[in-house]
Amino acid sequence: MLVDLVQVSAADGMRLHGALETPPADQTVDAVKPLVDAWLCIHGTGSNFYSASTLAGLVPKLLAGGAAVLRANTRGHDLVSTGPTTAGRGLQGAAFERVDESPLDLAAWIGLLRERGYQRIGLLGHSMGAIKAILTLAAAAPPEVAALVAISPPHLSYSYYLETERAEEFRRTFALAEERIAAGQGDELMLIRFPLTYYVSAAGFVDRYGPDEKYNVLRLLPRVAVPTLITYGSSEMQEITFRGMSDAVEQLADAKSLRQVAVIAGADHIYSGVHDVLAARIERWLLRQARGA
Repeated sequence: MLVDLVQVSAADGMRLHGALETPPADQTVDAVKPLVDAWLCIHGTGSNFYSASTLAGLVPKLLAGGAAVLRANTRGHDLVSTGPTTAGRGLQGAAFERVDESPLDLAAWIGLLRERGYQRIGLLGHSMGAIKAILTLAAAAPPEVAALVAISPPHLSYSYYLETERAEEFRRTFALAEERIAAGQGDELMLIRFPLTYYVSAAGFVDRYGPDEKYNVLRLLPRVAVPTLITYGSSEMQEITFRGMSDAVEQLADAKSLRQVAVIAGADHIYSGVHDVLAARIERWLLRQARGA
């Protein structure tokens, strides 16, 4: 399979890279007009377009469905990276990114697919990538975006974590991050253990988990106006980060069935060994949406 390595620049000058694959020209697909003719796939925290295992496991199945697939970096790729912007070169990656800048990245990639002639674009994001896709569409869905598949978006909720059994640990970590910001050390890395174990800047931690809850999926999803499938793995639902999410999202379903939830039996957070099951669930949902449309 040939891969077209591609590059875009976001509106602020951030340069990003990805890989575009297209299905064979002689491939036959279902006679129903597909809901999506190209997928924009968005990696999770600290990952990138070439090593995200969940996305890699889905790509052959998405291609088999007759759609092109673009696996794309956001400015949050890898733990730490650097990239040029109109403000100069700066630190990026999961440790330093501001999640509310991610719509700039997705807009640039959607623009590339539009330039390539794709008219029905689907966003497919895993974990933090799912949150970035939801955040982008909650603001204003570009007319070319026809569908959203959000795979395992976690809780990013200050109020939620203060109600868990690890509330005191979360409170201490948040207070430490605020102290560092107040001392002018917002860009210094902290090793946090909860809600996720990784290095992140104090400013990045407060941005993600602050009391204004800018990235709370349960607040954002009602503003997404395209057909949406949200999936979780049954195994990951036992973790605090995902506990209760499928039920909470299910309660957001409306009369038009714009949002649907699927729990994949036996799946962990990266859907190890069940990519075929996940892909089949996405395919069934797409077919129903296309026939309904």
